[in-house]
Parts: sequence; C-alpha cells; structure tokens
Amino acid sequence: MVVMLRKSILLLLVVVSSYATFAQTKSYIEGMRAYRKMYVDSHEVVKNGDKQYMHFFAIDPGFRVTSNFTPAKNAKWFAMKTSGTETQTYRKYGVLTFKIHDTTVRLNVYQSQSLMTSTDYADYLFIPFTDNTSGNESYGGGRYLDYKISDIKNNKLLLDFNKAYNPYCAYTTGYNCPIPPAENDLKVAIKAGEKAFEKKH
Repeated sequence: MVVMLRKSILLLLVVVSSYATFAQTKSYIEGMRAYRKMYVDSHEVVKNGDKQYMHFFAIDPGFRVTSNFTPAKNAKWFAMKTSGTETQTYRKYGVLTFKIHDTTVRLNVYQSQSLMTSTDYADYLFIPFTDNTSGNESYGGGRYLDYKISDIKNNKLLLDFNKAYNPYCAYTTGYNCPIPPAENDLKVAIKAGEKAFEKKH
C-alpha cells in the first residue's frame, strides 16, 4: 500500500511538473507572438505592404538560454566597422558563455560610447552576431540583440535569440549599421529570430 502510494505521488509530481512546463512554454510562445507583432507593426523602416516580406524562424524556447557573464577588464574603446562610411565607437563590456544544442559558444557584449551620455540609453548593451544561417536563411550582415546592464544578475544573462532582429541595412541603403566583429561569429545555426528580408533593395 505504501509503495503504491509513493508511486501515485511520484506520478502526480511528474504530471504536475509536465503541465507546469507546458503552461510556461505556451505562455512564453504567446508572449513572443505578441512581441513579434508589436515589432513588425511599429517598425521604423519597413512600412505598409513591405511588411509582408519580413519573416521569422518558428518560435523555439530552446534558443532562450542562460549565459554566464564575465566582465571585461580594462577594455579599450575601438572603432567598430559599419556598412556605411562611418564607424561607431564601442568597447567590450564582457563575454557571455553558453550552450546551443550541447555546443559551448561565446559572444562578446559591447557598450556604445555615444549612448553612455544618453539619459535613456546609458545602460544599453549591444550584441551583434553572425552564425551558420547568415547569408542563407538570415541576413548576411548579421543580426542584433539588445540588453541593459541591469539584465545581468549574479553574472548571468538570459539570452533570447527569438528576439534577434535585423539591422536597418537589411531592408534599405543609407544606414551605417555596425558589422559584427569576427569574434562574434557563432559556429552554430541560430534558427531563431528574424530571417532575411525577402524584398530586394
């Protein structure tokens, strides 16, 4: 009787845990759908009928990963190349280490010199990257992720590649979009976030 009771309790815990995980996943996917709709609807560059050419990978909670943050020491400012004639000044704020499908990878996190003087964006962190989808399924010039310093808690940062977005240069000309440094080229396929824009420009 006791053994049967223990088995029943164990089964109940498994069911409850599975349901909680399912509910969390469903809630996350619904939240991402709303986030994606807001992103498309409010886009500053892609307007009206051109929004039909914006496409995304399927929302995958597996590309929402916790990374370990290591702060950079004595990082110097440098000129990050852009797609235009201008450069932009950044410094490495730190390094993120995490796993994608059992592969350990690293990404540098950058801080903008010009934004540090802004009231609204003083704590802004920038993560430009390329991966094995770049130039095929996703934009060849790489994609971006944005965070705040306050998002780093106990030297951990929750990275969500489902929010990876294209620079403005993916849609049109005339912008100076930062080009991801070579050290931020991930040797894995990030099949999450925004895909390549399908309208030629």
